Amino acid sequence: MKSNGTTFYLISDGTIKMDGGGVFGQVPRLKWQEMATPDRQNRIRLGLNCLLIKNGNNCILVDTGVGNKEPRGIKDTYGLGNSRLLRELRARDIAPKDITDVILTHLHFDHTGGSTRLDRAGTPVPTFPNATYYVQEASWEEANQPGERAAYTYHPDDFLPLKRTGQLQLLQGDTEFDFGVRVKVTDAHTEGHQMVLLNHGGEKLAFMGDLIPTPHHLQLTCIAAADKTPESTLELKREFLLQAEREGLLLLFSHGFESRAGYVEYRDGKWGFRRIDF
Repeated sequence: MKSNGTTFYLISDGTIKMDGGGVFGQVPRLKWQEMATPDRQNRIRLGLNCLLIKNGNNCILVDTGVGNKEPRGIKDTYGLGNSRLLRELRARDIAPKDITDVILTHLHFDHTGGSTRLDRAGTPVPTFPNATYYVQEASWEEANQPGERAAYTYHPDDFLPLKRTGQLQLLQGDTEFDFGVRVKVTDAHTEGHQMVLLNHGGEKLAFMGDLIPTPHHLQLTCIAAADKTPESTLELKREFLLQAEREGLLLLFSHGFESRAGYVEYRDGKWGFRRIDF
């Protein structure tokens, strides 16, 4: 999609399978299986979506999917195939060296794994050698000292190499970049979780990370079991959805599979959305 000299694409690193109970939290299986059909291991398929923005000399990537570093056991657990991220960039004539900026909504492995790759010696190194990687300082601190509930969601090889090479920049709160993108801290899912907002040519976009990861999570009580402060998630969703409807925001879902983008609508006493292909 192109708007006022800025081109943006919702691209994919593939899919991941996660436990349906974990994805929908307190919602009973009898309810959530009507929205997403589980496999024999109770897993549902989710997208690994990333946002690519080209604006003048800047080529910005928001989130990086899982990548290709995961060992066989992790791949089997989460039903992972080969990473598609670099292939999708190549399809748009973009090489890893062309990426100037990477914004990470948070540091869970399914949003950050593609930030690094293994070199010939098997050492994790940044995938995008010329990029500055941006993440909230609070998110960085949590990822480096996670609690027992969250430890499995962080894989240090995804983010520690970024600091070693000097490519990491820690943010402290809401930030507006000179390349026309801004981030808004939401916390709730993790400390320092942030969404990415873009406003060009009258089109307003919101890449929501894991605040509202799929269209199913537009329903206020659909909150992932992994959210650190679910009550805060609920209130943030309520406030943000009112804003999204009022301002006509195009919502981009980080884990949307069959539906990845659309405009929110409140009707018949619940939130829904009008899907668009993106």
